[in-house]
Amino acid sequence: MEIKLPRPKTKGNVSLEEAIFKRRSIRKYLSEPISLEELSQILWAAAGVNSWGKRNYPSAGARYPLEVYAVVGNVEGIKPGIYYYNWREHSLVLVREGDIRKELYRACLEQECVLNAPVSIVIVAHYERTTSKYGERGIRYVHLDCGHMGQNIYLQATALNLGTVAVGAFRDDEVRKVLGVDGDPLYVFPIGKPGE
Repeated sequence: MEIKLPRPKTKGNVSLEEAIFKRRSIRKYLSEPISLEELSQILWAAAGVNSWGKRNYPSAGARYPLEVYAVVGNVEGIKPGIYYYNWREHSLVLVREGDIRKELYRACLEQECVLNAPVSIVIVAHYERTTSKYGERGIRYVHLDCGHMGQNIYLQATALNLGTVAVGAFRDDEVRKVLGVDGDPLYVFPIGKPGE
């Protein structure tokens, strides 16, 4: 099953400077859902296509070693499940149906933010895309790419008045098993409306 996402906006109400100034890590979220439009915008900011036909994060040698998954629990208009972000079509492809947040929470060392967020974005690396060109040095480049993508997620969430936090503490094998995909998970970004 593939879900076409709403077209992303390329102009918002919050300036880049304001988003940078207000950006912070938020670990508590309201139980309210986020909208499909908000999820669409965050996925596009993370890894969508820009005006040059390239992806929105800089990548060493344009190797683009990162893939993005959304672990959806409470997003308006779509069923809970794990979805792959198809950046070429700006769509979501269902990988696994059902609310998987509790499994991801356990794999993330039982961090409450992962359990309570309406959605978590998981960045997965395929090192060979970059190391095939740059050798061992490519590992560093993949991590730099991931940092670029993570900042895009933070700034877009801030601009949408949503909260997120970069989660790097998790059991890699367990997150990989939860997702049921190849590659190496590098980051989990729970996202929701900021709570108390």
